[in-house]
Amino acid sequence: MQTRRKTLKHSAVVAGLLATTGLFPQYALAFNKTAFEAKNVADVLKALGAGAPVASKDVVIGGPDIAENGAVVPLTASTSLAGVKQMLILVEKNPSALIAVFNVTDSVEANFATRAKMGQSSDVYAVAIMADGKALFAKKEVKVTLGGCGG
Repeated sequence: MQTRRKTLKHSAVVAGLLATTGLFPQYALAFNKTAFEAKNVADVLKALGAGAPVASKDVVIGGPDIAENGAVVPLTASTSLAGVKQMLILVEKNPSALIAVFNVTDSVEANFATRAKMGQSSDVYAVAIMADGKALFAKKEVKVTLGGCGG
């Protein structure tokens, strides 16, 4: 009988083997240290080679209006636009603004969810970086009642 745990373990082993043989080159190139160390939204986009961000109703950011615990704030980012290269989730007032980068291809639906640590109330951004370098964003304010970044 195949249990969920066995399936996950098997998948992790296969992914590890593929990564060590170089069959996952996009993962080796996916980490952009400069972008993850950037302190603000503009510097993150510059590090990723994107243009100035433009607000768009086609990009959606989701999250709570009030986060009871800043250590685990659920956030979502999505768009139905064609030609998206990357989806980003950013928290403006975090020490490092970039929370997540999701690489997108035509075979991937640009709809992502993650949890972020937030030390204080802040604007949160979902940014869609298009194949032509344009950056489209949506913004939402999330109020944090108990800080998660040592606050």
